[in-house]
Amino acid sequence: MKQIITKTRVYLLVIILIQYSGNLFAQNLYIKGKLTSANDGIPIVGATLILLNAEKYATTDVLGNFNFNGLTPGNYQLVITCMGYTKVTKELTLKDNQQQNFSLIPSTVDLNEVTVSPTKSITQSETISGLDKLLRPVNTAQDLLRLVPGLFIAQHAGGGKAEQIFLRGFDSDHGTDFNISVDGMPVNMVSHAHGQGYADFHFVIPETIDRLKVYKGPYTAAFGDFATSGTGEFFTKNSVDKNEVKAEVGMFDTYRTVGMIKLLDKKHLLSTEKENAYVAGEYAFTNSYFEKKQNFNRYNLFGKYSGMLNSKNYLTFSASTFSADWNASGQVPQRAIENGSISRLGSIDPSEGGQTKRTNINTILTSTTKNDAIIKNQVYYVNYYFNLYSNFTFYLNDPIHGDEINQTDQRNIFGYNGSYQKKYSLLNKTLHTTAGIGTRNDFTHISLKHAKNRLILDTIVTGNVYQQNSNAYLDFTFDLNKHFSINSGIRLDYFRFNFTDEKSDSLSGEKSIVRASPKLNFYYALNDKFQFFLKSGIGFHSNDARAVVINHVSKSLPKAFGAEIGSEFKLGRRVLVNMALWTLYLENELVYIGDEGTVETNNPTQRLGTDLSIRYQLSENIYGDLDLNYSHGRLKGLPRGENYIPLAPQLTSIAGVTFKQEKGINASLRYRYIDSRPANENNSVIAKGYFLLDAVLAYKISKIEFGLSAENILNTTWNQAQFDTESRLTNEVNPVSELHFTPGNPFFFKGSVLINF
Repeated sequence: MKQIITKTRVYLLVIILIQYSGNLFAQNLYIKGKLTSANDGIPIVGATLILLNAEKYATTDVLGNFNFNGLTPGNYQLVITCMGYTKVTKELTLKDNQQQNFSLIPSTVDLNEVTVSPTKSITQSETISGLDKLLRPVNTAQDLLRLVPGLFIAQHAGGGKAEQIFLRGFDSDHGTDFNISVDGMPVNMVSHAHGQGYADFHFVIPETIDRLKVYKGPYTAAFGDFATSGTGEFFTKNSVDKNEVKAEVGMFDTYRTVGMIKLLDKKHLLSTEKENAYVAGEYAFTNSYFEKKQNFNRYNLFGKYSGMLNSKNYLTFSASTFSADWNASGQVPQRAIENGSISRLGSIDPSEGGQTKRTNINTILTSTTKNDAIIKNQVYYVNYYFNLYSNFTFYLNDPIHGDEINQTDQRNIFGYNGSYQKKYSLLNKTLHTTAGIGTRNDFTHISLKHAKNRLILDTIVTGNVYQQNSNAYLDFTFDLNKHFSINSGIRLDYFRFNFTDEKSDSLSGEKSIVRASPKLNFYYALNDKFQFFLKSGIGFHSNDARAVVINHVSKSLPKAFGAEIGSEFKLGRRVLVNMALWTLYLENELVYIGDEGTVETNNPTQRLGTDLSIRYQLSENIYGDLDLNYSHGRLKGLPRGENYIPLAPQLTSIAGVTFKQEKGINASLRYRYIDSRPANENNSVIAKGYFLLDAVLAYKISKIEFGLSAENILNTTWNQAQFDTESRLTNEVNPVSELHFTPGNPFFFKGSVLINF
């Protein structure tokens, strides 16, 4: 009897194991494929695919690939959505593993087809930023930066310098706390002659930008230096559908022309597979609105090749060159305007201005392996030149010759970025993994000199900087189920700072530092319309090499501890909302003051804020958008009332209404608002806020588009860059500390003609 019972148990166990193994085998089916544009065959990145019956989600990678694993035989409904393309629904019958490739047709934006993807391979702000790129008017490089939700900019002098950047309660100056890249190449300059993190974006032709990704806060392992308040990744087009020539004419002797020409049309260069190549050029000139003619000239030339070398390898190669020169009226003191010494648009030192150049070479090879991993290798080179004349204090330090300074920066940058991406099936769950390495090497000659009317009087600092930043990171996203995912990562950065002073060996030195930056993020998706997120991470920004090796500062890479909670969701069919509550603690806002050749060490800071972004499609062709951002920040360790963070934005808002269609009339009306804020620690000097209204009108017929645009249509008197500065004028015995500012533009109008052929 016992033997019969034992045999029965064995038989039952065998049957259960056979059935279980059969279920495991049945769940090993997959659907793989590739998504491309029907127009040019270019891979579509970041599209969302939903397998409704299985409640599975996927996002196309950098090669347009997607993959659904763990499927059982049966009938499935596949829904494919991507902004700017027509929604596709396919019925699939799965018996064996399948390879399915699809092409999407470009179309107008329909928020009804936008999904809040539960997949975590895209950023929380990518949907919002993608919409803005498709809908908002973009005419300048500055407009591209404004596509980052909540980001404000201010121009310092004449349009040739990098903009001052404000985001999440940070006055990032020219880029100390906002990381910017174009096609993986860094824009921020380390140990720059005019300030740490200097990010001049003017080498980008706006018409060549295809998409951008925005990462708020220090929560992503792929980004290191300067990625404290956030990161903006910009990507240029891999192809152009048509040849294009555009001409613009505006007030204040403003002219601009741009052209994009296809080079490969039904021809092949490196492969018999699909290839694309184009070249773009831009020339801009303006005398601007100041009394002194700015004589601003800018030249841009950009070329790019992209193609499938074979079924496994995709190559992009780009090269560009940029140069600009200008005069500048500079910042003016409030008292000089009030006493009639100068007009609001006048200048104290009319010899300010400068020149800058940048040349880029960039190659990226993206490969897929037999096990569906993606390997990306990037090599880039940058040659850069900067020569600037400025005068911020007038006659404070030298009552006879004045305080004009000359800053020069000549550098070569060699860099490499590599990554390995792979999805794994673990316990019937999906694990997304990315491993990356990179290095950036800056060889720089910098100088700070005393000048008068652009004639050099003496040299303050001159020397050579070698700065190396090598990094490695691991990033893991584990989809526990269809609702819940965990993302974690760790980043390791190695810095080597070396400065050789040409005047004094005692001011030379070298230092090496290592920084580890962990990340941990949680995502919970109710469905394809509503998800929550909780993010946390440690980031940092580097300090100037001269401060590190000469002053031996204790916190050369001050840490930023950040966290936020929020959600992205749809209200009804055509309202998309992104909201977050965030906080960030920075160990030390330690910044090299290039204008004086000194180092300023501030106390630690604590910021708390909230972001709200709403995108609303009122009808088939009418869209509304609103960004509302609030930040409360204070310096730690100082008495109350003396602990304000200078120039830190508190309340900012951007909003507009856009009428968009393929042909006929297109129009947009937009506002920008930033409130008044302390210009110093004790709030005794106030940087004035402003409200500006801009408008764009265009009419498209066949292959021609006519455009009109107006900035500051209310002709508001406003200030761009603003500082609490101590200065002295020629007729003053004692210096005065007060608000100095660069006046904002008055009403400005321009027209344009665009021709496609």
